[in-house]
Amino acid sequence: MLKLLKNPELEFTSAPTYRRDVLTLLSGLLFGLSLIVAIGAQNTFVIKQGVRGEHVGAVVAVCTASDVVLIGAGVAGAGALVEAAPAVLTVLRVAGALFLLAYGAFALRRAWRPGALQADASGAAAGVGQVVATAAALTWLNPHVYLDTVVLLGSVAAAHGGARWWFGAGAGLGSLLWFSALGYGARFLRPVFARPAAWRVLDLLVALVMVVLAVQLLRGA
Repeated sequence: MLKLLKNPELEFTSAPTYRRDVLTLLSGLLFGLSLIVAIGAQNTFVIKQGVRGEHVGAVVAVCTASDVVLIGAGVAGAGALVEAAPAVLTVLRVAGALFLLAYGAFALRRAWRPGALQADASGAAAGVGQVVATAAALTWLNPHVYLDTVVLLGSVAAAHGGARWWFGAGAGLGSLLWFSALGYGARFLRPVFARPAAWRVLDLLVALVMVVLAVQLLRGA
């Protein structure tokens, strides 16, 4: 007891480890955000659903859960398998490009026939199944998500040794915060999109993003 009183730091021998884990968690959070905070097919879709106020919770849940699964795979070491299967990534590139081109074509058509805030091009609200399927496709058919999340993030996480799961947890937290902010924050743009012209601009932007990404995927196939 006397020794502990003279050296109070001995009572907190886990403090350095705790601080390391917290710093690793924050590093994973920042690194994860750096990978997903960009204009892309997935983020564009989340914004649009947020503005429409249509199945936002389901979209956020699908995008976040998908990221968490991919991050977990990367931290567990699945990156080596992805790198060892280039043919699979090629198939994903082509499939993803075709999906993006189709989605962009629909967006371009809607740009000439803008619907109401809660309606799609046909005038009926999209079902939750359709929305979830689209969100999943925009995530899992994108080969870059495997290269960035599984390979790159997994490699960086491995550098943290035994604390790599804290790094992965931080990256997963970053995905949750980002998609929640994007989906639920987009509702503040609704007054802007009360005008049909604003929907035309958004759909044109969606179409442009999808086509550009599709071309990039096909060039890399």
